[in-house]
Amino acid sequence: MREAATRPHTLSVVLAGGEGKRLMPLTADRAKPAVPFGGQYRLIDFALSNLANGGYRRIVVLTQYKSHSLDVHLARTWRLASFLGNYVTSVPAQMRKGPRWFSGSADALYQNLNLIDDERPAYVFVFGADHVYRIDPRQMLDQHIESGAGVTVAAVRVPVEQADQFGVIERGTGTAISAFREKPQTAEGLSDDPTKVLASMGNYVFSTEVLLEALHADAADPDSRHDIGGNLIPSLVSGGLAHVYDFLDNQVPGEEPPSHYWRDVGTLDAYHEAHLDLVAPLPEFDLYNNRWPIHTVVRTMPPPKIVAIGKYGAGHVADAMLSNGVILSGATVHRSVLSPGVRVGGGATVEDSILLDDVTVGEGAIIRRAVLDKGVTIPAGATVGIDHEADVARGLTLTPGGVVALGKHQPFGPAE
Repeated sequence: MREAATRPHTLSVVLAGGEGKRLMPLTADRAKPAVPFGGQYRLIDFALSNLANGGYRRIVVLTQYKSHSLDVHLARTWRLASFLGNYVTSVPAQMRKGPRWFSGSADALYQNLNLIDDERPAYVFVFGADHVYRIDPRQMLDQHIESGAGVTVAAVRVPVEQADQFGVIERGTGTAISAFREKPQTAEGLSDDPTKVLASMGNYVFSTEVLLEALHADAADPDSRHDIGGNLIPSLVSGGLAHVYDFLDNQVPGEEPPSHYWRDVGTLDAYHEAHLDLVAPLPEFDLYNNRWPIHTVVRTMPPPKIVAIGKYGAGHVADAMLSNGVILSGATVHRSVLSPGVRVGGGATVEDSILLDDVTVGEGAIIRRAVLDKGVTIPAGATVGIDHEADVARGLTLTPGGVVALGKHQPFGPAE
C-alpha cells in the first residue's frame, strides 16, 4: 500500500441527495443520509469516516432533498483542518446546467463538474451516503491504479437468490467486468462460490479523464436515465474500462477476523435488522474498533443511568446499547438501541426496538419491534408492536416485516 506522501491527488464525492421514500416516516423531515443510526451516528458518518480514516480528506457532499438536518450535521461534525488542504463541504443543487434538479446520480456529478475542474484530481472517489460498513479505500485505489481501469466498482458477495435486489457484476479475466446487470431476475453464481454473486456496493473510483468523458457522453444521450449504476457503468463495461474490487480483499485495520459487513438500510425492516446486528453478543458489525473509528459529534450529556424505583426494582438490561443521557427507572430493555436523552419509566418494557433521541416511554408501557423517531412520547400503560391493528388505527407505520414506526414528534393518539 502506498505511503501517504506518494499517494495521488484524489477528490472524494459523496452522493447524499436521495429522498429515501422507503424509510418513511424517518425521512419525512430529513434526507436519508441524515437518518440517525446506532444511537449517536448519522448514516453519512460511515462513508465519511471510511474516507477520512483512509486519508482522503478533500470531500464534497452533494445534497438535494430536505438537506437542512444533513447540512447542520456536516457543519457541526465534519470540520477538518483547512490549512492542511482538508475539507468536507456540503454542496446543494446549484442548477449550473439549467433550472432543474438532479435527474440521477450521474447527472448530479455532471451538474457539479466545476468541483472537479477546481480540484484537478487524478482520481475521483464516488461513494453513496447511506450504507453501514467499513472499508479501507486506499486498497481499492491501489487495485484501480494497478489494473489500469477507468472505473473500479466495489462489490460485496450476496446470496444468488438476492440478485434481483442489486446491480450484479459478472467478472471476466482478472478483475475486469464482463457484464453489469441491474436487478436481474436470474443470475449465475461465482466460480469460487456458486451460492453468491457480486453486487455493487454503490462505491466507485474513477480515473478523472474517463469520468469526464463518460459524463459528457451520458449528458448528451436523450435516452439515458443519467444514473451511475444504470447507465455510466454499463457504458464503461462495453468499452472495456470497468473493473471490480471484491470487498473480501479489503482488510480494515483493527478487524480480526475481517467481518466484511455491509448493509443497505434503505427500508425500515433493513434499518431495524441492522440495529439488532449491533446488539448481538458477538456483533457482525463492531462499533468498538478504535483503529478505524466511526466519527461523529456526541451531544454533551451525562452518562446513561439505571436506577431502581419502588415496586419495580432495578429492572433488567441485556443485549442493548445505551447512549449518553439515557435514564432507565426500573425498566426492562432487551435487544434494543437507545439514543441520547431517552427515558424509560418504571415497569416499562422495550424489546427489539430502536428509540431515537429524547423518546419518553411511560410507566408500564410495552414497546416491541418498533422504531420511534425523535421526541416521541408513549403514554403510561400503552403498547406499541403488540396489537398491529390498533397501531395502524393510531396512524403508526407497519412494515411488511412487522416493524412498527412513529415519525419525529408524532403524537401517540387514540385508536380510531
